Amino acid sequence: MTDLGSEAEIRQRRLTGAAAVVLMALVAALAQSFGRFTYGVLLPAVRDDLGLSNTVAGSLATVNMAAYLIGSLIVAAASSRFRLLSVMRVGVVVAIIGQALATISPGPAVLGVGLFAQGLGGALTWIPAPVITADAIAPERRGLAVGFLGAGMGLGVVFAGQLSGFVRSTMGDSSWRSVYFVQLLIGAAVAAAVLLAIGHRQERLSSRTGIGGFSALRRVPGWVPLVSAFFVFGLLYLLVISFLTTRLEDDSGWTSGQASLAFTLVGVAMIFGGPLFIALSERIGARWTLAISFGGWAVVTTLMLPGWFAPTLALSVAVGLLFASMPSVLTVYVVNNTATDDYGPAFSAVTFSFGIAQMISPQLGGFIADAAGSFTPVFLLSASLAVVGMFISFGLPRRVRPGFPAVPAPVATSVPVTAPAATAEPAATPEPDWRLVNMTFDVIAADVPEAR
Repeated sequence: MTDLGSEAEIRQRRLTGAAAVVLMALVAALAQSFGRFTYGVLLPAVRDDLGLSNTVAGSLATVNMAAYLIGSLIVAAASSRFRLLSVMRVGVVVAIIGQALATISPGPAVLGVGLFAQGLGGALTWIPAPVITADAIAPERRGLAVGFLGAGMGLGVVFAGQLSGFVRSTMGDSSWRSVYFVQLLIGAAVAAAVLLAIGHRQERLSSRTGIGGFSALRRVPGWVPLVSAFFVFGLLYLLVISFLTTRLEDDSGWTSGQASLAFTLVGVAMIFGGPLFIALSERIGARWTLAISFGGWAVVTTLMLPGWFAPTLALSVAVGLLFASMPSVLTVYVVNNTATDDYGPAFSAVTFSFGIAQMISPQLGGFIADAAGSFTPVFLLSASLAVVGMFISFGLPRRVRPGFPAVPAPVATSVPVTAPAATAEPAATPEPDWRLVNMTFDVIAADVPEAR
C-alpha cells in the first residue's frame, strides 16, 4: 500500500532537487562561461582597444588559467578542513570580485588581476559543483545532473557571444567593459541565490588526500589515462575556443557580428552536448564516447580552416557539441568512481593537470599566431592533439572490476534418509547474475536473497 505522505515528500524532494540543478547550471555559467570564455570572445576588442599583440593578449588568458591552477591546489588542501559547499560559496564571491575588476579596468594590469580572480573563483566554484549537483537528485540521474552543468556553461557562452556582438557593433571595441558589467549584475544575483538556497549534506571531510590530492586520485580506477585525457583536452580546446572569433576576423575576413554568431552557435550546441554525450556514454561506455569526441574534434577543426561562412557555422555547432562532451564525460567518470570523501581532492588533482594545460595553451597559441601570421597552425595543432586524445581514451578501463565478494552457497534441499549417500546429488551451483551499477560489477547468486 502506497504511503501518500511519503510519496508527496519524494515529489517535493525531486522538485527541490530539480530547482537546485537549474541553479547550479547558472553557477556553472558564472564560474566558467563568464569567468573564462567571455575573454575569448572579447579578445579582439581588448587587443585592439589596448593596443596589445596576440602574445600579450594570450598571456592575459594565461593569467586566468594560472589562477585556475592555483585554485585547484587550494581546493585539494581546503577539502580536508572545510566542506565542499563552503569552498564553492567562497569561489562564487571571488568570481564576482574578478568581474567587478574587469569592469573598471583602465588597462591590462587591472584586467589581469580581474582575470586572475575570475580564474581562482572559477576553480573554487567548479570543482565542488559536480558532486553537489549530483547529490541534489536521485542517484540514477547523477550523470544527467552533471550534464546540465555543461548546459549551463553553453547558455553562458551563448549569452556572452550575443552580448559581445551587440555591444561591439553598436558602441565599438572600446565598450568591451560593458559586457563585463552586465555579467557582473547577473553574477551577483546568481551568487545571492546560491548563498541563500543551495545546500549539501556531506557526512565526512576528505582525508588521506596527499599533496595536491594525488593520493586520493590514485585510488580512482584508470587514473593515468583519465589525467592524460584531461590534460590533452585542456591543451586542445583553448587553441580553438580562445582564438575562434579572432581567427575568423583576421584570417577569414569575417565581421565582428559574424564571428560572434559562430561563437554563439558553439554555446547553443554546448547546451545539448553534455546531456547528449553522457547518455551515449551510459550506453557504450566512457572510453568509446571519449574516443568519438576526440576524433570528431580533429576532423571538425580541420574542416573549419577554409573559413567558408555557411559550412563554418555548421561546424561551429559540432565544435560546441564536442567541446561539452569531453569534460562532461570525464567529470561523470570521476563522480561515479570516487567515494564522497575522496571526490574533492581527487577531482582537484585532475583539475591541477588540466589547469597546467590551460595555462600553456593560450600563450602557445598566441605565440604561434604571431610567428606564423595566421591562426591556421594553431587549429592544426589542436586537431593533432585530438588524435592523441583519441588513443589515450582507449586506456580507460572498459568497466571497473573491484574484487568480487565470495558468493554464498545456497542451502541444499533435504535428501531422503533412505537414499544412499553416494547417490545424493550435490546442490547445483547457481548461475551468477551480473548487475551493472555505476560502472561497477557486483556478482550476486541468482537464487540467494540480496543483502540489505
